[in-house]
Amino acid sequence: MALSVESQAGGVALITLDEAAARNAFDLESMQALSNAFTVLLADPEIRAVVLTGTGRFFCAGADINAFRTAIDDGTIGEVVHGLTEILHPLLLELRKSDTVYVAALNGAAAGGGLGLALAADYRVAAPDAKLAAAFFSLGLSPDGGTTWLLPRLVGSQRSRKFFFENETWTGEEALEAGAVDEVAEQEQLVSRAIEVAADWGKWSAVSRRSTKQLLDAQNATFFESQLGLEQALMTAASLTPDFEEGVDAFLEKREPKFD
Repeated sequence: MALSVESQAGGVALITLDEAAARNAFDLESMQALSNAFTVLLADPEIRAVVLTGTGRFFCAGADINAFRTAIDDGTIGEVVHGLTEILHPLLLELRKSDTVYVAALNGAAAGGGLGLALAADYRVAAPDAKLAAAFFSLGLSPDGGTTWLLPRLVGSQRSRKFFFENETWTGEEALEAGAVDEVAEQEQLVSRAIEVAADWGKWSAVSRRSTKQLLDAQNATFFESQLGLEQALMTAASLTPDFEEGVDAFLEKREPKFD
């Protein structure tokens, strides 16, 4: 099982990705399992808020690079990347539009599309040693997972540009200073604090929660749907290039990539 779902007090549900899923959450099976779990919870009127967390050193570390290498070899990489975004992007939209409060408890690494899952949350609690990384550039890819739409709304456009182009990794404390997370909690209190916030934010009426989330997102002229469509097209195209192949090889060989 890629994840577990537990009911908490105050109409809160806790989704915990197991260690294997948190480490390589973006294979089709794990991604679909996560999407299915959220779909059920978002449709449940008894669930007012959902907390997502990972296990061990990983919150959600993005895609399985070995699977990318296999897909490059068999010529299906474009279909694989497109298929993953076909699951992830509708989920992100539902999380942003839903009246259900979504809180991310960042116990460990959030990278690639997993970073998008973290940034899409209404509130983020991070452990001090959590890691936030885009990691797209080191693979020769363009960003995905809504990160180019979500991160600038939290930290500003130029700070986001620096984060991507310098391939930065932020600790929980650094992410707090930048504005990418809302608070830092020690690992032992991380999930309980996230559940506390979820219950507190989930106490308001469904219309207040839903309308406020939608209004806050709509205040910028660039709508999320447009940005996600562009990300999907560019990332799929980038996955077909030699630079992506080089990035995957460099990752697996534990060396710096050498792009043309």
